[in-house]
Amino acid sequence: MNTTTGVPTSAVYGFSTLVLKLLREESPKGIAFARDAKVATFRHLEYSEYKAQRDPVPSALGSQFAWLDRLLEALALPTYTVPGFEADDVLATLARELSTNGERVRLVSGDRDLFQVLGPEIDILFVGRRQQKPIVYDAAAVEARFGVEPSRLPSYMALVGDTSDNLPGVPGVGPRTAAKLLARHHDIPALFERLDAVTPPSLRDALAAAEARVRQNERLARLDAAVAIPDGPRYALPSPEAFERVRALFTELEFKSLLARLPRPA
Repeated sequence: MNTTTGVPTSAVYGFSTLVLKLLREESPKGIAFARDAKVATFRHLEYSEYKAQRDPVPSALGSQFAWLDRLLEALALPTYTVPGFEADDVLATLARELSTNGERVRLVSGDRDLFQVLGPEIDILFVGRRQQKPIVYDAAAVEARFGVEPSRLPSYMALVGDTSDNLPGVPGVGPRTAAKLLARHHDIPALFERLDAVTPPSLRDALAAAEARVRQNERLARLDAAVAIPDGPRYALPSPEAFERVRALFTELEFKSLLARLPRPA
C-alpha cells in the first residue's frame, strides 16, 4: 500500500485501523502504548543469539517508523520506551501496576510472551494473525491451550523452546511432555532439584545435558514486571484537538477510508 507518490504506508495504515477499532469497539477508559528502545536489552546482553535469527527490518517497513512517530505524537497518548527493556516488559509492568490498583486491563498484542501476565484482572486481545480475527485470551484460555497456568509459561517455553526468540528447547521435549513435567514439578528450579525422579532415563539425561540452557531460557522468557516507568498518566483518550491532528496526518497519507472513521469536529 502506497501513496500516489509511492510512499509505503501499509504498516501505519494497519496500526491506525487497529487504534480506531479499539476506540470504537472496546470503549476503553484510556489507551497507552509501549515501544522497544533502539538499544540492546538485558536479554541481548546475557545471550547474544537472542532473536538473532530474525531478518533485518524491510526497508518499506523501516521507512514508516517516522510516520508512526508522527501518529503517536498526534494522538498525544502515554507512550513508554525504557532502554534496556522490551516493550513487553513495559506492558507487563503497566498491567501489574494497574490491576493491583483495581483496574481492569486489556493488553493488545500479537506477542505470545504476554500470555504469562494474564490473571483475574488482565486479559489480552491477541492480534496480528493474517486473515484471522483477534482473539481474547484470559488465564483460563491460556491454561486450556498450553496445559499450564500463565505464570508458568516461561518455564514451559524454557523446555520446549521459542523459535521467535531463538531459544532452543530440550531435544525430545514437546508441549505434552513439558506440561506433564511442570504439573509434577511446578517450575524449572523444582524440576532440577528433583531431576532424579524424572523418568524415563532418556528424558532425565536430556534434561541434565540441557540444564544450563533451560535455566537461561527461563530467565530470558520471563517478562520483567517491575520496570522503572516514568511518572505520569498511565492512560488517556485522544482529545478533540488530537483527532484534528490525526485528521491532518491521514489526509497527508491519503487514508481516505480512515478519515470517515474519525469523530466529526464539534
